[in-house]
Amino acid sequence: MDSTLIARQAVRPWIESTSGSILLGVSGGADSLALAIATLLEAKDREVIPVVIDHGLQELSREVAAQTVLKLKELGFNQVESRRIVVELNDGIEASARRARYAAFDEIAATYKSSVFFLGHTENDLAETVLLGLARGSGTRSLSGMPEVNGIYIRPFLHITRAMTESVCAENSVAPWSDPHNENREFSRVRVRHDILPIMERDLGPGISSALARSSRILREDADALDLIAATFMEESDALAIDQLAALPRAIRSRVLRALIYEAGAPSGSLTYDHITPVEALITAWHGQGATSLPGGVKVERISGRLSLLQQGSSANE
Repeated sequence: MDSTLIARQAVRPWIESTSGSILLGVSGGADSLALAIATLLEAKDREVIPVVIDHGLQELSREVAAQTVLKLKELGFNQVESRRIVVELNDGIEASARRARYAAFDEIAATYKSSVFFLGHTENDLAETVLLGLARGSGTRSLSGMPEVNGIYIRPFLHITRAMTESVCAENSVAPWSDPHNENREFSRVRVRHDILPIMERDLGPGISSALARSSRILREDADALDLIAATFMEESDALAIDQLAALPRAIRSRVLRALIYEAGAPSGSLTYDHITPVEALITAWHGQGATSLPGGVKVERISGRLSLLQQGSSANE
Protein backbone atom coordinates (compact mmCIF):
# COMPACT_ATOMS: atom_id res chain seq x y z
CA MET A 1 0.00 0.00 0.00
CA ASP A 2 1.52 3.35 -1.00
CA SER A 3 1.99 6.15 1.52
CA THR A 4 -0.36 8.54 -0.28
CA LEU A 5 -3.21 6.04 0.01
CA ILE A 6 -2.53 5.57 3.74
CA ALA A 7 -2.53 9.35 4.22
CA ARG A 8 -5.80 9.64 2.32
CA GLN A 9 -7.35 6.94 4.50
CA ALA A 10 -6.25 8.89 7.59
CA VAL A 11 -8.02 12.11 6.56
CA ARG A 12 -11.10 10.46 5.01
CA PRO A 13 -13.10 9.85 8.25
CA TRP A 14 -12.57 13.45 9.37
CA ILE A 15 -13.69 14.80 6.02
CA GLU A 16 -16.76 12.56 5.98
CA SER A 17 -17.74 13.41 9.57
CA THR A 18 -17.47 17.20 9.21
CA SER A 19 -19.02 19.85 6.99
CA GLY A 20 -18.19 23.26 5.60
CA SER A 21 -14.83 24.67 4.59
CA ILE A 22 -11.69 22.85 5.68
CA LEU A 23 -8.72 24.96 6.73
CA LEU A 24 -5.33 23.33 7.18
CA GLY A 25 -2.07 24.67 8.54
CA VAL A 26 0.84 24.32 6.11
CA SER A 27 4.38 25.24 7.12
CA GLY A 28 6.01 23.86 3.99
CA GLY A 29 7.46 20.87 5.84
CA ALA A 30 6.79 17.25 4.89
CA ASP A 31 4.06 16.64 7.48
CA SER A 32 1.85 19.56 6.52
CA LEU A 33 2.44 19.20 2.76
CA ALA A 34 1.48 15.52 2.98
CA LEU A 35 -1.65 16.56 4.84
CA ALA A 36 -2.45 19.09 2.12
CA ILE A 37 -1.98 16.47 -0.61
CA ALA A 38 -4.15 13.86 1.11
CA THR A 39 -6.90 16.35 1.98
CA LEU A 40 -7.04 17.78 -1.54
CA LEU A 41 -7.34 14.29 -3.03
CA GLU A 42 -10.09 13.24 -0.61
CA ALA A 43 -12.11 16.41 -0.18
CA LYS A 44 -13.71 16.30 -3.65
CA ASP A 45 -16.30 19.11 -3.69
CA ARG A 46 -15.38 20.52 -0.25
CA GLU A 47 -13.65 23.88 -0.09
CA VAL A 48 -10.12 23.34 1.25
CA ILE A 49 -8.01 26.38 2.13
CA PRO A 50 -4.39 25.96 3.23
CA VAL A 51 -3.15 28.53 5.74
CA VAL A 52 0.51 29.55 5.57
CA ILE A 53 1.89 31.49 8.53
CA ASP A 54 5.10 33.52 8.27
CA HIS A 55 6.35 33.99 11.83
CA GLY A 56 9.06 36.41 10.72
CA LEU A 57 11.58 34.71 13.01
CA GLN A 58 14.07 33.65 10.33
CA GLU A 59 15.93 35.64 7.74
CA LEU A 60 14.29 33.93 4.77
CA SER A 61 10.86 33.36 6.31
CA ARG A 62 9.05 35.56 3.78
CA GLU A 63 10.61 33.66 0.88
CA VAL A 64 9.79 30.29 2.46
CA ALA A 65 6.15 31.32 2.91
CA ALA A 66 5.96 32.51 -0.71
CA GLN A 67 7.48 29.26 -1.99
CA THR A 68 5.02 27.24 0.10
CA VAL A 69 2.09 29.17 -1.35
CA LEU A 70 3.45 28.51 -4.86
CA LYS A 71 3.79 24.75 -4.17
CA LEU A 72 0.23 24.61 -2.91
CA LYS A 73 -1.13 26.33 -5.99
CA GLU A 74 0.88 23.96 -8.19
CA LEU A 75 -0.75 21.07 -6.32
CA GLY A 76 -4.14 22.43 -7.34
CA PHE A 77 -5.34 24.64 -4.51
CA ASN A 78 -7.34 27.55 -5.87
CA GLN A 79 -7.16 29.60 -2.70
CA VAL A 80 -4.36 29.87 -0.15
CA GLU A 81 -4.44 32.11 2.92
CA SER A 82 -0.99 33.53 3.71
CA ARG A 83 -0.32 35.75 6.68
CA ARG A 84 2.73 37.32 8.29
CA ILE A 85 2.42 37.62 12.07
CA VAL A 86 4.30 39.33 14.88
CA VAL A 87 5.59 36.99 17.58
CA GLU A 88 6.04 38.49 21.03
CA LEU A 89 8.85 36.51 22.68
CA ASN A 90 7.56 36.15 26.24
CA ASP A 91 8.42 32.58 27.21
CA GLY A 92 10.77 31.11 24.62
CA ILE A 93 10.64 31.00 20.83
CA GLU A 94 8.64 27.77 20.54
CA ALA A 95 5.91 28.68 22.99
CA SER A 96 5.64 32.28 21.80
CA ALA A 97 5.47 31.28 18.13
CA ARG A 98 2.84 28.64 18.90
CA ARG A 99 0.68 31.14 20.79
CA ALA A 100 0.88 33.71 17.98
CA ARG A 101 0.24 31.07 15.32
CA TYR A 102 -2.91 29.74 17.00
CA ALA A 103 -4.18 33.29 17.51
CA ALA A 104 -3.86 33.77 13.75
CA PHE A 105 -5.50 30.40 13.09
CA ASP A 106 -8.44 31.33 15.31
CA GLU A 107 -8.87 34.65 13.53
CA ILE A 108 -8.73 33.08 10.07
CA ALA A 109 -11.19 30.36 11.06
CA ALA A 110 -13.60 33.04 12.27
CA THR A 111 -13.21 34.94 8.99
CA TYR A 112 -14.09 31.87 6.92
CA LYS A 113 -16.71 30.71 9.43
CA SER A 114 -14.96 27.33 9.45
CA SER A 115 -15.27 24.80 12.27
CA VAL A 116 -12.70 22.41 10.77
CA PHE A 117 -8.97 23.11 10.92
CA PHE A 118 -6.56 20.26 10.10
CA LEU A 119 -3.05 20.14 11.58
CA GLY A 120 -0.23 17.86 10.44
CA HIS A 121 1.17 16.52 13.72
CA THR A 122 2.34 12.91 13.44
CA GLU A 123 2.95 9.92 15.68
CA ASN A 124 6.54 11.11 16.09
CA ASP A 125 5.34 14.46 17.46
CA LEU A 126 3.20 12.57 19.95
CA ALA A 127 6.14 10.43 21.09
CA GLU A 128 8.38 13.49 21.47
CA THR A 129 5.71 15.24 23.54
CA VAL A 130 5.51 12.28 25.93
CA LEU A 131 9.29 12.26 26.50
CA LEU A 132 9.36 16.03 27.05
CA GLY A 133 6.52 15.66 29.56
CA LEU A 134 8.41 12.91 31.40
CA ALA A 135 11.49 15.12 31.58
CA ARG A 136 9.43 17.93 33.13
CA GLY A 137 7.80 15.59 35.64
CA SER A 138 4.38 16.31 34.14
CA GLY A 139 1.12 14.69 35.13
CA THR A 140 -1.24 12.41 33.26
CA ARG A 141 -2.82 15.15 31.18
CA SER A 142 0.51 16.47 29.88
CA LEU A 143 1.82 12.97 29.22
CA SER A 144 -1.28 12.26 27.17
CA GLY A 145 0.16 14.57 24.55
CA MET A 146 -1.88 16.27 21.88
CA PRO A 147 -5.48 15.18 21.22
CA GLU A 148 -6.83 14.19 17.83
CA VAL A 149 -9.60 16.75 18.29
CA ASN A 150 -9.40 19.98 20.27
CA GLY A 151 -12.26 22.30 19.42
CA ILE A 152 -12.02 23.11 15.71
CA TYR A 153 -8.52 21.61 15.46
CA ILE A 154 -8.18 18.08 14.11
CA ARG A 155 -4.96 16.06 13.79
CA PRO A 156 -5.66 13.24 11.30
CA PHE A 157 -2.02 12.06 11.17
CA LEU A 158 -1.40 11.08 14.80
CA HIS A 159 -1.27 7.42 13.71
CA ILE A 160 1.11 8.18 10.82
CA THR A 161 4.90 8.46 11.06
CA ARG A 162 7.04 11.33 9.88
CA ALA A 163 8.81 8.96 7.48
CA MET A 164 5.48 8.23 5.84
CA THR A 165 4.70 11.92 5.29
CA GLU A 166 8.11 12.26 3.61
CA SER A 167 7.16 9.35 1.36
CA VAL A 168 3.88 11.05 0.47
CA CYS A 169 5.80 14.12 -0.67
CA ALA A 170 8.24 12.00 -2.69
CA GLU A 171 5.40 10.06 -4.35
CA ASN A 172 3.82 13.34 -5.42
CA SER A 173 7.07 15.02 -6.53
CA VAL A 174 6.85 17.72 -3.90
CA ALA A 175 10.05 18.95 -2.22
CA PRO A 176 9.31 19.88 1.42
CA TRP A 177 11.08 22.70 3.20
CA SER A 178 13.47 21.74 6.01
CA ASP A 179 13.10 24.18 8.90
CA PRO A 180 16.56 25.05 10.32
CA HIS A 181 14.96 25.19 13.77
CA ASN A 182 14.38 21.44 13.44
CA GLU A 183 18.15 20.93 13.45
CA ASN A 184 18.95 23.41 16.24
CA ARG A 185 19.85 21.42 19.35
CA GLU A 186 19.23 24.44 21.55
CA PHE A 187 15.61 23.29 21.46
CA SER A 188 14.67 20.40 23.75
CA ARG A 189 12.35 18.83 21.17
CA VAL A 190 15.16 18.74 18.59
CA ARG A 191 17.46 16.93 21.04
CA VAL A 192 14.72 14.42 21.78
CA ARG A 193 14.12 13.89 18.05
CA HIS A 194 17.73 13.53 16.92
CA ASP A 195 19.50 12.24 20.03
CA ILE A 196 17.24 10.62 22.64
CA LEU A 197 14.76 8.70 20.48
CA PRO A 198 17.43 7.22 18.16
CA ILE A 199 19.38 5.99 21.19
CA MET A 200 16.24 4.41 22.60
CA GLU A 201 15.47 2.78 19.25
CA ARG A 202 19.02 1.44 19.06
CA ASP A 203 19.35 0.18 22.63
CA LEU A 204 15.78 -0.85 23.47
CA GLY A 205 14.66 -2.02 20.06
CA PRO A 206 12.56 -0.60 17.22
CA GLY A 207 9.05 0.71 17.72
CA ILE A 208 9.76 3.05 20.64
CA SER A 209 7.96 6.00 19.03
CA SER A 210 4.87 3.88 18.38
CA ALA A 211 4.95 2.54 21.94
CA LEU A 212 5.22 6.04 23.41
CA ALA A 213 2.36 7.24 21.21
CA ARG A 214 0.26 4.27 22.31
CA SER A 215 1.00 5.06 25.96
CA SER A 216 -0.04 8.65 25.29
CA ARG A 217 -3.42 7.53 23.97
CA ILE A 218 -3.99 5.29 27.00
CA LEU A 219 -3.07 8.14 29.35
CA ARG A 220 -5.45 10.47 27.53
CA GLU A 221 -8.32 8.05 28.14
CA ASP A 222 -7.38 7.87 31.83
CA ALA A 223 -7.05 11.66 32.09
CA ASP A 224 -10.45 12.17 30.43
CA ALA A 225 -12.07 9.80 32.94
CA LEU A 226 -10.43 11.50 35.93
CA ASP A 227 -11.40 14.93 34.63
CA LEU A 228 -15.01 13.80 34.28
CA ILE A 229 -15.08 12.50 37.87
CA ALA A 230 -13.60 15.79 39.11
CA ALA A 231 -16.13 17.83 37.13
CA THR A 232 -18.99 15.75 38.50
CA PHE A 233 -17.75 16.31 42.06
CA MET A 234 -17.67 20.07 41.51
CA GLU A 235 -21.22 20.05 40.16
CA GLU A 236 -22.70 17.89 42.90
CA SER A 237 -20.66 18.77 46.01
CA ASP A 238 -19.40 21.70 48.02
CA ALA A 239 -16.01 21.89 46.33
CA LEU A 240 -14.58 24.31 48.89
CA ALA A 241 -15.41 22.21 51.97
CA ILE A 242 -12.26 20.71 53.47
CA ASP A 243 -13.95 17.52 54.66
CA GLN A 244 -15.37 16.79 51.21
CA LEU A 245 -12.07 17.54 49.48
CA ALA A 246 -10.16 15.39 51.96
CA ALA A 247 -12.37 12.39 51.14
CA LEU A 248 -11.33 12.45 47.49
CA PRO A 249 -8.44 10.41 46.03
CA ARG A 250 -5.55 12.77 45.42
CA ALA A 251 -5.72 12.29 41.63
CA ILE A 252 -9.28 13.68 41.69
CA ARG A 253 -8.61 16.32 44.33
CA SER A 254 -5.67 17.82 42.42
CA ARG A 255 -7.91 18.27 39.39
CA VAL A 256 -10.57 19.96 41.49
CA LEU A 257 -7.98 22.27 43.02
CA ARG A 258 -6.59 23.22 39.61
CA ALA A 259 -10.08 23.96 38.33
CA LEU A 260 -10.90 26.12 41.37
CA ILE A 261 -7.64 28.06 41.07
CA TYR A 262 -8.10 28.69 37.36
CA GLU A 263 -11.68 29.83 38.00
CA ALA A 264 -10.30 32.25 40.58
CA GLY A 265 -8.10 33.90 37.94
CA ALA A 266 -4.83 32.00 37.52
CA PRO A 267 -3.67 32.08 33.85
CA SER A 268 -4.57 28.94 31.92
CA GLY A 269 -1.79 26.37 31.98
CA SER A 270 0.23 28.23 34.59
CA LEU A 271 -0.08 25.77 37.48
CA THR A 272 2.60 23.19 38.20
CA TYR A 273 2.90 20.35 40.70
CA ASP A 274 4.86 22.69 42.99
CA HIS A 275 1.98 25.18 42.95
CA ILE A 276 -0.60 22.56 43.90
CA THR A 277 1.46 20.90 46.67
CA PRO A 278 1.04 23.67 49.32
CA VAL A 279 -2.68 23.93 48.50
CA GLU A 280 -2.94 20.16 48.97
CA ALA A 281 -1.26 20.59 52.37
CA LEU A 282 -4.02 23.00 53.44
CA ILE A 283 -6.36 20.01 53.18
CA THR A 284 -4.33 16.94 54.17
CA ALA A 285 -1.45 18.32 56.27
CA TRP A 286 -3.01 21.25 58.07
CA HIS A 287 -0.76 22.73 60.81
CA GLY A 288 -2.12 26.26 60.88
CA GLN A 289 -0.05 27.43 57.89
CA GLY A 290 -0.96 30.67 56.18
CA ALA A 291 -2.11 31.53 52.69
CA THR A 292 -0.43 30.28 49.52
CA SER A 293 0.18 32.73 46.67
CA LEU A 294 -0.24 31.44 43.13
CA PRO A 295 0.06 32.74 39.53
CA GLY A 296 -2.37 35.45 38.53
CA GLY A 297 -2.38 36.95 42.01
CA VAL A 298 -4.56 34.13 43.37
CA LYS A 299 -4.28 33.52 47.11
CA VAL A 300 -5.57 30.31 48.70
CA GLU A 301 -6.02 29.83 52.43
CA ARG A 302 -7.98 27.68 54.86
CA ILE A 303 -10.66 29.48 56.87
CA SER A 304 -13.17 27.77 59.17
CA GLY A 305 -12.99 24.39 57.48
CA ARG A 306 -13.19 25.75 53.94
CA LEU A 307 -10.84 26.87 51.24
CA SER A 308 -10.91 30.57 50.43
CA LEU A 309 -9.68 31.69 47.02
CA LEU A 310 -9.03 35.37 46.46
CA GLN A 311 -7.55 37.15 43.47
CA GLN A 312 -5.86 40.44 44.24
CA GLY A 313 -8.39 43.20 43.72
CA SER A 314 -11.46 40.95 43.94
CA SER A 315 -13.70 39.54 46.64
CA ALA A 316 -13.01 36.22 48.33
CA ASN A 317 -14.64 33.11 46.91
CA GLU A 318 -15.82 31.21 49.99
